[in-house]
Amino acid sequence: MNLCSNRISTELDRRAMLQTLAFGFGWTAFNGMAGASPKVDDPLALKPSHHTPTAKRVIFLYMSGAPSHVDTFDHKPALVGLDGQEYRRNAKLLASPWKFRPRGDSGLMISDLFPAVAEHADELCLLRGMKAGIPAHAQASLQLHTGSFQFVRPSMGSWSVYGLGNANENLPGFVTINPRGGGAGSYGSGFLPAAYQGTPIELSRNSSASNAIPNLKNDQHGEAVQRRQLGLLRQLEKERERRAGRVQGLESVLEQYELAFRMQSEVPDVVDLGTEDRRTLELYGIGSNATDGFGRQCLLARRLAEEGVRFIEITAGGWDTHRNMREALAERCLAVDQPIAGLLADLKQRRMLDDTLVVWGGEFGRTPYAQGDDGRDHNARGFTMWMAGGGVKGGFSYGSTDETGAEAVDGVMDIHDWHATILHALGMDHERLTFNHAGRDFRLTDVHGRVHSDVFA
Repeated sequence: MNLCSNRISTELDRRAMLQTLAFGFGWTAFNGMAGASPKVDDPLALKPSHHTPTAKRVIFLYMSGAPSHVDTFDHKPALVGLDGQEYRRNAKLLASPWKFRPRGDSGLMISDLFPAVAEHADELCLLRGMKAGIPAHAQASLQLHTGSFQFVRPSMGSWSVYGLGNANENLPGFVTINPRGGGAGSYGSGFLPAAYQGTPIELSRNSSASNAIPNLKNDQHGEAVQRRQLGLLRQLEKERERRAGRVQGLESVLEQYELAFRMQSEVPDVVDLGTEDRRTLELYGIGSNATDGFGRQCLLARRLAEEGVRFIEITAGGWDTHRNMREALAERCLAVDQPIAGLLADLKQRRMLDDTLVVWGGEFGRTPYAQGDDGRDHNARGFTMWMAGGGVKGGFSYGSTDETGAEAVDGVMDIHDWHATILHALGMDHERLTFNHAGRDFRLTDVHGRVHSDVFA
């Protein structure tokens, strides 16, 4: 009497037996992958917005280290008269060493530190009433990117792709160029599926198109072999579905593998700045020692935006001017001024600025009083960021700090408000953009945030 109903038939030949065993091992691996995957077929598929967007994409120019607002975009004439007066604990107020001038038809007051950006004053929406939650770099950077300085949360780039999907199936929807400050948490997907995390690109004068993304190229197998491998995975998927039913998360994993495969041919062409003409390179300051590095980042950001990447972040560090401010701040501004102006001009001439939201700023600002003889301390209570394009009002100043720049007092926009406003530009309601995790619906803005609609045209 045969009591075992699941014996392998002795009529199986050697090849069929190996195939059966292979599928068994494959199911074990697939089950593990599926358990950690999102329950959607294609996590990067395009999704409808909640309302009509004013921007299709975001380019975030992150100034890691916190630039001084009172020396760049927040004109404080009162500081001139108060220069040298005691502020608190023997700290003395410090007037900006740089002059501010009215710029463009709008007359926005912008420092001489940004002469090239100032030429685009009529495109800028200055957010002069910003405030952050904590004056410490690591925590404030995480809060700026994820909405929380205490917990691991998805970054705003990840939320953007989760909410809207990816417009280019051959490139990631969220790219961060030369990420600095906050670590991988600043571009991680947190509890969102891994498909939404940012893809870091390292770019410099000496980097090549082939090594911008580590391990992008498979050095062991060529395209034909990789296609066969992906085909085998698809076979395993179909066999598993036939035997055990469909697992939607498995499809998501395979989509990620296939995206990585397609990126091998697409990314090198996008990253290769050598295809740009000389005039474009000069527009971004590429070839000049002071501006070459950030110029390359800005130009790559434009190229990624053209190819449909949803959220692009580029980083410039070195803004933590506790000392030697007159020299260090001037150097940092020189390094980014022409590249940013070039980016704005290039987007405008390509008719992309209207639907690209460009955002500039750091994790907080700096004090109106001096630290030592030539520096400023951290200040999270009031600072300036700016936006351009993407449906915001140009030549517009929104919010303000007090007469010395110490604290936001009008049009106050905290980080949750800032996130809500960016999501609104992309066509998303920050209260409806949720993901269920650990038993509750989470948002980028947590239980806070409001859209500052006055910044939109």
